[in-house]
Amino acid sequence: MVRAALGVFDSGVGGLTVARSLREALPFEDIIYLGDTARVPYGTKSQSTVIRYSRQTAGFLLGKGIKYLVVACNTASAQALDALRQEMPVPVMGVVEPGARLATEITQSGKVGVLGTWGTIRSEAYQRIIHDHNPALEVFGKACPLFVPLVEEGWIDHPVTSQIINHYLTELRTASGDLDTFSAVLITPY
Repeated sequence: MVRAALGVFDSGVGGLTVARSLREALPFEDIIYLGDTARVPYGTKSQSTVIRYSRQTAGFLLGKGIKYLVVACNTASAQALDALRQEMPVPVMGVVEPGARLATEITQSGKVGVLGTWGTIRSEAYQRIIHDHNPALEVFGKACPLFVPLVEEGWIDHPVTSQIINHYLTELRTASGDLDTFSAVLITPY
């Protein structure tokens, strides 16, 4: 008898960090990962396009017999999660809720910075969830459109990456003041 796997998808390779975390937490589970590198990045696409791509990707994974779907893409989690949850015959989890919840738990200044794609920031999904957990927190979003190409190119430890991160963080800190918490897809080796 074939065991059903966990299905994980992202618009590219960044979601491999989520798959790795799942592997560490659930070492006996099979995982099927789909990185939609043909259509990366999702963050510059319209919400209707992100929903369409997410449905197609989820449908492909369902065809592989998955028992659970993890949407490892922040943009797809922010813009397509509700549609997927309504339509999929398996449980669906995204990455926005856990990231937002963690940010509310660890902030010391009461200010949370959210780094993401244009689509993620424009959706205000992190802001809504953070305020659901703690309405008193101030949330500052910063679109970082260069992060996806850097990750997809594998430029994790490249000097240009550090310069771009510092640029975005400087802009965010200037807008928000004393910021101590960031909820983002962290650029880490996968």
